[in-house]
Amino acid sequence: MTKIAIVIFSDTETMEALGKVSNAFMLALESIENKDDLKIIFEGAGTKWIGVLEDEKHKIHQVYKMVKPAITGVCAFCASSFGVKSQVEKAGIELLSEYKQHPSLRNLVVEGYEIISF
Repeated sequence: MTKIAIVIFSDTETMEALGKVSNAFMLALESIENKDDLKIIFEGAGTKWIGVLEDEKHKIHQVYKMVKPAITGVCAFCASSFGVKSQVEKAGIELLSEYKQHPSLRNLVVEGYEIISF
């Protein structure tokens, strides 16, 4: 089975960033359709996307809803640093703090995941 970890670092403030998240979600949908072992993690400024995408009026909200079950979590440290921890908690997404309050990307490598970052 193919193991894919999508890590979203992109901020929310540009059209380029929206394009990156859209492309990440297209990869996620393709992976879901192919029954890959998929994990999606929001890290750094990317943690701000959760609150943005929870808005039902956002142009990619529907795609977000389709991939949301594959979201493994959000960096706990970065969510706090960017002031979005409560938005992540409200969305019901886990805050990851495996290594110094960050997700362990190393563990993903050890577990055989191909990490693709956006």
